[in-house]
Amino acid sequence: MQYSSDICVIGNGAVGKAAALALAQAGISVTLLAPSVAPEAASASWDVRVYALNQIAHDLLDGLKVWQAMDASRVAAVDAMDVRGDGAQAGRLAFDAYSARTGALAWIVEERNLAAALDSALKFAPNLRTVTAKATDMHCDAERATLTLDNGDAVDCKLIVGADGAQSWVRGRCDIDIDYRTYGQRAIVTNFECEKPHRGVAYQWFTAQEGIVALLPLPGERASLVWSAPEALATTLLAESASQLAERVTALSQHVLGHLRPVQPELVRGFPLSLLRPHSIVAPRVARVGDAAHVVHPLAGHGMNLGFGDVAGLVKTLVEREPQRDCGDERVLARYARARKEDILLMQVATDGLQRLFCNDFEPLRVVRNLGLNLVNNLPVIKRQLIAHALGKRP
Repeated sequence: MQYSSDICVIGNGAVGKAAALALAQAGISVTLLAPSVAPEAASASWDVRVYALNQIAHDLLDGLKVWQAMDASRVAAVDAMDVRGDGAQAGRLAFDAYSARTGALAWIVEERNLAAALDSALKFAPNLRTVTAKATDMHCDAERATLTLDNGDAVDCKLIVGADGAQSWVRGRCDIDIDYRTYGQRAIVTNFECEKPHRGVAYQWFTAQEGIVALLPLPGERASLVWSAPEALATTLLAESASQLAERVTALSQHVLGHLRPVQPELVRGFPLSLLRPHSIVAPRVARVGDAAHVVHPLAGHGMNLGFGDVAGLVKTLVEREPQRDCGDERVLARYARARKEDILLMQVATDGLQRLFCNDFEPLRVVRNLGLNLVNNLPVIKRQLIAHALGKRP
């Protein structure tokens, strides 16, 4: 069978689904190529994969009617952030939504909750066809792009949108050079019950030896752990029980949330961390979004937000193109790349720089970075700029 549409989106994650939905709702015909995956069993447990979504992500999902479709009882607003350094003279930097004149700094959303809402919205999207197959070959020329599928079918389109993750098949087929560096860390994620109320505060500790530890608020007296741990420590943490991990985090956090207990059923996972910087996010008849376009350290929690920013930028660029230019026109794609260049570069430099700065155990550097946290905390102008970037807005 030969499928034909203006755009083919490849990817089964949140960014790919949001891209397909947004483009279809903008009046563009879309084929979503989403390989079939085994359905996840319904569960009342809390998903260990969570995202801290900023205002840009919120506005995109709200405009797509996806935000309203999520289970609101499982979404937690971040009302304040408390960032702390390490050592005897640990620095501290604090933000709050009230000072920023906004309703929330971010929202903590489970991957499962977001995926379910996107899947529901896709069922009713106009101009959208979902094909559960895998691409095995790709050919692009001056007029069109063609994808050959593993079931013998083909997709003919004007533009391929690669949203297929960090190990992107689309990026590989475009033969684009990348800068890659492993951080020698793994993100250890799990959920805890808290003895003390978190009051909507997201905590983060930068330590040289243990890595970067974040406790994010979940609904009720629960918190989600994201611990960017050095490889050797990560191996130890994954070998321990969830109860032992809870004891470690309770001590490291200095009981800021009291005694922590694993959320039942106990589940701890680890994900390798790396920096991936392709030299371009576009190629002839191809645009990439999300982790297929860039991978950053999760210390700022903005990997998913960058992906949703890509979606918003791509949709805006395509909607505003001249009538005589199709979706895969070279000039149109160049505009998308320019529109996203600053935000992507800023996040790559910021997250990589902070990771290098705070994972160095050199004592003079430790003193300087802690002083820096305290200094920024007392400079309102700089704090407002940081808050604006955290929200996904221009200061």
